[in-house]
Amino acid sequence: MHNRPLPERIGMDTMKFLGKVLLTLLLLLLLVALMLYLLLQTQWGAGWASRQISENSDFNLSFSKMEHDFSRPSVLILNNVSFSRNGQPASLVAQHVELGLGLIQFSHPRRFASIRLDRGTLDITPHRLPLPFQADRLQLSQMALAHNQGKWRLQAQRVDGGIMPWKPEAEDMLGKDARFQLSAGSLTLDDIPATNVLIQGSLKDSQLIVSNLGADIAQGSVTASARRNAQGSWQVTSLRLNSLRLQSDKTFSDFLRPLSSLPPLHIERMDITDARLEGKEWAVTDLDLVLKNLTLRDGDWQSENGTLALNANSFVNGSMQLDDPIARMTFSAQGIALNSFSTRWVNGLVRTQGNWTRSDKKLTLDELVVAGLEYTLPLNWRDRWMQALPSWLDSVQVSKLSASHNLLIDISPDFPFQMTALDGNGKNLLMAREGRWGIWSGELNVNAAEATFNRVDLRHPSLALTAGDSSIRVTEMSAFSADGMLEGQATLGQQPQRALSLDLRGRQVAPNLLHDWGWPQVPLTGTANMQLNIQASLQAGQALKPSVNGTLTVTTDGKSVKQTMKAGQVAGAQ
Repeated sequence: MHNRPLPERIGMDTMKFLGKVLLTLLLLLLLVALMLYLLLQTQWGAGWASRQISENSDFNLSFSKMEHDFSRPSVLILNNVSFSRNGQPASLVAQHVELGLGLIQFSHPRRFASIRLDRGTLDITPHRLPLPFQADRLQLSQMALAHNQGKWRLQAQRVDGGIMPWKPEAEDMLGKDARFQLSAGSLTLDDIPATNVLIQGSLKDSQLIVSNLGADIAQGSVTASARRNAQGSWQVTSLRLNSLRLQSDKTFSDFLRPLSSLPPLHIERMDITDARLEGKEWAVTDLDLVLKNLTLRDGDWQSENGTLALNANSFVNGSMQLDDPIARMTFSAQGIALNSFSTRWVNGLVRTQGNWTRSDKKLTLDELVVAGLEYTLPLNWRDRWMQALPSWLDSVQVSKLSASHNLLIDISPDFPFQMTALDGNGKNLLMAREGRWGIWSGELNVNAAEATFNRVDLRHPSLALTAGDSSIRVTEMSAFSADGMLEGQATLGQQPQRALSLDLRGRQVAPNLLHDWGWPQVPLTGTANMQLNIQASLQAGQALKPSVNGTLTVTTDGKSVKQTMKAGQVAGAQ
């Protein structure tokens, strides 16, 4: 051995020396690792490690100590963990965080085989700075989730479940591709509470697929499956709401208003069964509804071959109450076909069918039947008549009208009236035009068994009219009063001035029959014949009386009185 050449002996000595150095370094590293391992399991070591990470990164981390069990050699447990972005509230607080280690740590130190979060809170609000760690599997155990920005704020409690894999990105806490299954004991989404929530689905290429959603909500239940594409549009494959008992402090219009601000939403099928909803001055009971193939977009709707079928025990909105409403509709690009609608209203029946066309915003009712109503007009019915229709409705036409055995009452103190056993029929009635109510065209005939107009009793009043673009012509108007009879004709202009021309004849009637209708007293008694001719204006917002001009001639046996009215006044009248 001593006979080996000198260079060879030097090389062997060098190799031995390097081997000893490497072995020493390895032992030192193992010693340091062992010391770190032991120190991290103490509060002082955990505090030192927390400070090092916080001072040398964009994040703040603190934990009380680390635990490790050699029966589970690939799992580290951090206790009492708090993690946040610098200057921000904590994104994660948990009593225990289990980190599952794997070979992937050698190439991706921040990616774990698994992360388990136990009994804490995870803020899933999107942020431009993503969380710095990932996991092949994120598991939640009795966690709380929070999303505190945007329209759809969320709070969830007692959350269990998992996400595989979990790769959070900027503005996307769940990542772009993952499968998930989560359950929550309670959840509040945009002030809507739910319990016993279960959701299963996946994320792929920024598309969200909810394969199964179930929850208890408003004393009922909801189940659904849906999909959201990368552009934010939703497609609801199925949505079923059972036995809801929902109360709201909003009016009916405010309750529905959020539908106009939803992202694009296509509903393949939605079922509502046995729902009871109540809000401010409105309610619906025992609602059953099936909606198919309807898209909501930008505050409007679109559909091809969509359908809606609904029925309820009652629907109340303000002073209006509908009992047993039933409706069937079909949606298309052209508009809505109202296949059938019926309801009991104020002790009577209303039934119709027709269509609404999108191009001209016109509602055409092929037939409208009203029977047995006992309706008292609201005190402000004249103001309502003058109000403009909603923007989606420009005109209303009734092709055929049938009315039978109705009771109509107006309790206005200025001119109350009542019509009993009111019957009528009409055809091609244009009841609204350019967003305004009226009788713009068509024919109408009405009659009643009895009527009272401002304390004047009449029997068998009847009226027939024909409406056109320029005027409404009352071709026949008659009624019996005591032992006499009234007959007349009238013309009402369709222009804003609403010029009125009225001719009224009476035979064997009381001389002062017209006094309760606004004409001054006539100094005659007994029975008389009369002839009234007046012109006036029914212009909106203007008083009627100052516009009235005309003459009244009253004749009794041997006596005759003629009075002339100008601007609503008769000279010398009492």
